[in-house]
Amino acid sequence: MKNHPVRSHRSAEHLPREEQLAWKLAEVAADPVEVGDAAVEMIVNRFIDNAAVAAASIGRPAPTSARAQALSHPPSRGGAGATVFGAAPDVRTGPEWAAWANGVAVRELDYHDTFLAADYSHPGDNIPPLLAVAQHTARDGHALVRAVATGYEVQIDLVRSISLHRHKIDHIAHLGPSAAAGLGTLLGLPTGVIYQAIGQALHTTTTTRQSRKGEISSWKAYAPAFAGKLAVEAVDRAIRGETSPAPVYEGEDGVIARLLDGPEGRYEVPLPGPGEPKEAILLSYTKEHSAEYQAQAWIDLARKLLREHPEAADPDRVRSIVVHTSHHTHHVIGSGADDPQKYDPRASRETLDHSLPYILAVALQDGRWHHVDSYAAERAARPDTVALWRKITTVEDPVWTERYHADGDRQSYGGRIVVTLADGRTVEDEIAVADAHPAGARPFARDDYIGKFRTLAVPVLGEAEADRFLGLALRLPELGPDEVRDLTFVARPGQLPAGRPGIF
Repeated sequence: MKNHPVRSHRSAEHLPREEQLAWKLAEVAADPVEVGDAAVEMIVNRFIDNAAVAAASIGRPAPTSARAQALSHPPSRGGAGATVFGAAPDVRTGPEWAAWANGVAVRELDYHDTFLAADYSHPGDNIPPLLAVAQHTARDGHALVRAVATGYEVQIDLVRSISLHRHKIDHIAHLGPSAAAGLGTLLGLPTGVIYQAIGQALHTTTTTRQSRKGEISSWKAYAPAFAGKLAVEAVDRAIRGETSPAPVYEGEDGVIARLLDGPEGRYEVPLPGPGEPKEAILLSYTKEHSAEYQAQAWIDLARKLLREHPEAADPDRVRSIVVHTSHHTHHVIGSGADDPQKYDPRASRETLDHSLPYILAVALQDGRWHHVDSYAAERAARPDTVALWRKITTVEDPVWTERYHADGDRQSYGGRIVVTLADGRTVEDEIAVADAHPAGARPFARDDYIGKFRTLAVPVLGEAEADRFLGLALRLPELGPDEVRDLTFVARPGQLPAGRPGIF
């Protein structure tokens, strides 16, 4: 890996495009290097993971609306079209709309993979637009694997080095460029075309972080799908010869100068050199529980506390619970966010998913986490849960903030918990990473991904359809174009609501 210095430049300085970050990202995408065996194995795992969480969500309102919109847009004459999760495989739509519908289904439950560093990401969000365009353009599994490796590489390398959250920019601003780069790899585009597509994708996907603040709406699921859809459209325009704002990152009125660290901002973005494998996917990790990633370890610790100290789940026996954790966890899903909605039993599922006090209270009392039951309105409103919930606060601990940003074995997304009981006794414990994390007590492996898929997908698809999809996904690198077109799933009768009508 090589670190590339990036800063704002005045227009009079004339930064050659070969020195611009968007060009360097495009060079990574255009490099024909093959994907290593470990990365290929993980890409297969993430296809299975995405399908699992998408299948579990397709009957919910947001994926239902997105699917209805997508199926209102048939494919153009220039390609075969792409499939929409849940619908019959012979029902096709344009690839940008398939990216939209499938992206919403994947993201709805906030239950797929993650990478956290200077910023946040769910790099599995790259898969829906890449799969859609692969189906539309008759690419095979080998090409799709290479494209996914690029998407993960670019997004994770940006997340490692450029903080969007600090400036209240939503993290899809790293996803637009990564999806465009992955599409460039998929289609074998030249560096110059990918460069233009990355610029357009970044320019059109830079949005504010209000989508994850206060009362969080259904747009949280739509936002990554929006970025994937816009990336497909940006690549289409770039192929047709259209150009983009440049230098999109470094320009005098570009992203760095006006939206991020300003004219004095400085970054170093690590990228693989020519011929160096794209292996960033191996730095990412998936979720065992359907909750924001920074809550994963706390669910695991809550289960342990309930076994060892059941009194910690009884609001009548608890005076306070204080979670000592990183700056990010405290300010994003903790009481440091200053969002009263995080303590409101009437809050949306999306809000509760981003409330560590709520998640910890329910996990302490139930000893488990369920993607439906744990968010049910009656569960959130249970009086003993509300009483315990409102006794839980978070504080930033510099030790855990430093560990959040550390490399290697010291990297942590956990912290320390202090339960003060009504009789004055205290219970303390800590956890560094979730059990399913690669450095955790039970790291997720292939069997765990398959188990998660069967648990979530079989009730929606049935055994035969789940087996059919899984058989294709496990052979992903070997699939021919026709098999890639079949890399979707069909819901059982009665699983797909019609949804509300709209314009389309």
